[in-house]
Amino acid sequence: MQHTWGTEGKMSRKPLLLVHGAVGVLMCLLAGLGSAADDVITLHGAVQFNDEHAYNKTLLKFEELTRKYYGKAVNFVLHRNSELGLEKDYFVYMNQGRGVDYAVVSPAHMSTFSRSAPFIDAPFLFRDHDHWRKVIDADIFKPIAEEVARKADVLLIGYAGGGVRNVFASKPLPSLNAMKGVKLRVMGAPVWSRAFAAIGMAPSVIAYNEVYNAMQNGVILAGDNEAAGSEQMKFYEVAPHVSLTQHSYTIRPVCFSGKTFKTLPPALQAAVLKAGREAGAYGRDIESREDVAKLEKMEKAGKLKRIAFPDRVQMQSRVAPVLEAYAKEIGAEEILAKINAIR
Repeated sequence: MQHTWGTEGKMSRKPLLLVHGAVGVLMCLLAGLGSAADDVITLHGAVQFNDEHAYNKTLLKFEELTRKYYGKAVNFVLHRNSELGLEKDYFVYMNQGRGVDYAVVSPAHMSTFSRSAPFIDAPFLFRDHDHWRKVIDADIFKPIAEEVARKADVLLIGYAGGGVRNVFASKPLPSLNAMKGVKLRVMGAPVWSRAFAAIGMAPSVIAYNEVYNAMQNGVILAGDNEAAGSEQMKFYEVAPHVSLTQHSYTIRPVCFSGKTFKTLPPALQAAVLKAGREAGAYGRDIESREDVAKLEKMEKAGKLKRIAFPDRVQMQSRVAPVLEAYAKEIGAEEILAKINAIR
């Protein structure tokens, strides 16, 4: 009997080789797809609040606009509700180029790296909303932004904010006399402690996430915040009396890590800068419109009581020498003069 297994064996290997070849091509294609997916840049953002807050809306708009102007896929991961800590932590992470690539951060939390940064948001720097808006539009803070970029390696790519900070307290504070000696929480920048000390209060630096408990336990009797922050943190539960001091019209820079920025393609860098400017303007519009409405809503719901404050001009006059001294100390006299000159 003639054995034909050799011929059959050769013939049977052809389909097998074809199968192996097809599998190889498929694996190459999948590898290519995987590589393409890996090439999509992922950027991590951080915020202390949920999506109802103006800062979240600002960052979500930044993400949307960046994709639009870049024209390619970018993967954004926004860590909400203080998942990655507080704003002061985000700024350190951006400085180090790890963990957080973009965030909204109060200038007060930049003081470790730049002494002049808190001046962007100093109390009684602006006369009213119109003055605040004109100062931002004139880009007067450009020298400070350049210092922050140089010393902290964090870019200020836009300016959000627009809320009005008032003093909230566990008891009514209708005048400067009533505020004398009252212990209140302030942000960590020295200008804030000096300003409230000049007013006659007893400022104490306390982390934002510890304010509620400090108020509840009587460690402090007062603090200051804009409406959106008070609503999110439920400060009205422990401090329902809001004195309308209007001592600060907030500026909250949209920040981007310089170390991350340097690694991005030029087209994405350009998109980030353009999106940051526009998202900042978007955020200012939102918070400016929402601020009074939120206070009214909380008051109608019986959560807080707004208290007229007739001593605002007197308060501002007490703080003016503090601002002048601080500006001289940090070399920002020219910036302060330009701000005061805007009408």
